[in-house]
Formats: sequence, C-alpha cells, structure tokens
Amino acid sequence: MIKKLTLLLLCLFGMTQAKAQEPSATPADTVKTWQTKGNASLLFNQSTFDNWLAGGENNISGTIGVNYDFNYKKDDITWDNKVIASYGIVKTRTSSFAKKTDDRLELNSLLGKKFKPDSRWYYSAFLNFKTQFTKGYEYGKDANGVEIRTEYTNFLSPAYLTFGPGILWKRDDNLKFNFAPATSKITFVDKNFTLPNEAYFGVKEGKSLRYELGAYASAYYKLDIMANVTFENILSLYSNYLEDPQNVDLDYQLNIVMKINKYLSTNLSFQTIYDDNAFQGFQIRQVFGVGANYGF
Repeated sequence: MIKKLTLLLLCLFGMTQAKAQEPSATPADTVKTWQTKGNASLLFNQSTFDNWLAGGENNISGTIGVNYDFNYKKDDITWDNKVIASYGIVKTRTSSFAKKTDDRLELNSLLGKKFKPDSRWYYSAFLNFKTQFTKGYEYGKDANGVEIRTEYTNFLSPAYLTFGPGILWKRDDNLKFNFAPATSKITFVDKNFTLPNEAYFGVKEGKSLRYELGAYASAYYKLDIMANVTFENILSLYSNYLEDPQNVDLDYQLNIVMKINKYLSTNLSFQTIYDDNAFQGFQIRQVFGVGANYGF
C-alpha cells in the first residue's frame, strides 16, 4: 500500500512541477471577487436485442452529473468551493430491480489567508463532506433462485465530514496543495445498520458516529492536455492518529472531459478509494460515455 501511495504522489507531483513552470493559460479576472464555473452532463445508453444469436441483454441506463466551482478572492483572502454530484441507474430485462451505476454527493470548501502579500503560501481551513443520494443494496438470490436485495447504505449512511486548520500552497485555481496536521473526521451512519466488530464503516454496533483525529493532505490539479480535452485530478490522504496510523485512507478522482462541440462531449470519471474501515481493499468506480454537456 505504501509503495503504491508513494508512486501515485510522485507521479502527481512531477506533473504539477512541470505545469508550474508554465504561465497560467487563463488569467484571473482581478475585478470580480467571485468566480463561478461549472459543467453539467447527461449520459444515456439503450440497447435492444431480438433474436440476436450472438447474445445480448436489453437494457437502458443513464447518468447525470454536475461539477460546479464558486471561488472567492480578494486582497489576501481566497475561498474555494466545489460541488460534485452524480447519479446513474441501469435497468436490464433479466433483473428484478433497477440498479445504481453511480451515486455521490461531495462538497469541498477551502479558506486561505496569505502569509504575506506576494506569497503563494496561506494559513488555511478546510471542510469536506461526502455522502450519497439514495439507498444502496447488496444483491443475491433466494432459495427459489429469485433475485433479492438487502438495504446496506442510504443518504447520510455513511456520510463523512472532515475539517481542520492547515497550510495551503496555491498557484491558482487549477493547482493547489493543502496540509492539515490536526484534522477531525466524523463518520455518520444509521445505527440500525451497524454490525459487530465495527464491521460497518468502522462504527461501533448501536452507535451512529465514529470520530477520528489525524493528518490530512490534499492536492488539486486541473490541466488542458490539448484543445478541448481537460483532466481534473483530486487527491486526498488521511491518517488516523488514534488507530492504525499506518493505514492511510486514500481517495483519488480523475474527471476527463473531451468536448466534441458546445453541447456534446465524451466524459470519463474514475475514482479509487482505500479505507480499511469500509472495505479491506481498493474500491473502484468508473463511468464512461458520450452525452449532452453544458458549461456554465
């Protein structure tokens, strides 16, 4: 785990160092205190088969997503906010249920005050909140072979709230690092879902939250690889001082938008999470498709 984590950090740092030598492609508006930008996308897929000898299963699926930034900058104060939300669903002919293909809601907020007027270093405070929109299920079959499902997660179960003071290095809105050595992390769950031996997201049976205190580091890097192709990298790391500090939680997101024209694009979203309180291994989510895209 440590080797993989080190390699990932080295790769990201190397990319940012190369980019840091280049002038910013889009100069910031020095008059406006608030800068807002965002992207909304809709991916849709439908397949139908009739007497198709090669095989296939009728299905219909769709994913909607929003990635929105609203950032404040005035004098020596900077305040960056980002909302990421997406929801996807698929229904196949042979399944008894419509199933989620994507479901997340995330809010990031980072406040900074410069050490001195010409510095890129800031005193900082950050907040990160994550949860999902709807119920999540574990699927199986009963004794008669009929598909069944058991509710396992829901809105705010789990939900993660992470916050703390730190130090920020920021070149611009597209490149920044934050380190917070005294970070609180609270995991919220429905106490009716909890399991023995803290098997449900690390929360004790019958309890509704888990508190952790540790060190948090995050990096954000957005770049244009070529015309109309944007890569957005979001990385966060967390080590809990109170329990197994060597087990570093990792959350890495890669969002790629390849614009075809003003309203059509190819979108790729990749995310991997390592959190041994939730699952003993890497969780991976990947969504890819061509669909309607609108920037605002």
